[in-house]
Amino acid sequence: MNKGLSVKTIVAIGIGAAIYVILGRFASIPIAPNTYVETTYPFLALMAVIFGPIAGALIGFIGHALKDAISYGSVWWSWVLVSLFVGFFIGLIAKRINIEAGVFASKQILLFNVIQASVQAVGWILVAPILDILIYAEPANKVFTQGVIAAISNIAMVGILGTLLLVVYAKTRSQGNSLSKE
Repeated sequence: MNKGLSVKTIVAIGIGAAIYVILGRFASIPIAPNTYVETTYPFLALMAVIFGPIAGALIGFIGHALKDAISYGSVWWSWVLVSLFVGFFIGLIAKRINIEAGVFASKQILLFNVIQASVQAVGWILVAPILDILIYAEPANKVFTQGVIAAISNIAMVGILGTLLLVVYAKTRSQGNSLSKE
């Protein structure tokens, strides 16, 4: 039994990382110094739910690292690691949501949003600022403020746009009981 990643998942990681870079470069709105309203995280959440935690983690990590390198000429590793963290932990709920069953109704929407909000709050309000202080010796008041702004913005974007993307995606899947024998 092959326990590695499927070809489909590997392709999804590559394409997902490329789309992440494009969204990060051209579909982000600055709201504070080095902090943006991002469309990358709703997309990352969609990919993590569809392809699982490893794909979510790698899309977040590779996409964010490439975006930083292209946009700024260097990589801000603390935030790249949080993108990995967010993609991984949102991807962990994929089996509980089972988007491939074609259902993304109130129960799944609530579960998705409780998880994504919790994961992002921990990532942006705790992990990113602590890593900024440890890795880059950034001032605590600056990075915790940026973290709170990023958390609120990303939670809202994933809550609205991510939920909408998952609702639309679920409608493209066949429900297990949608065919009946006549």
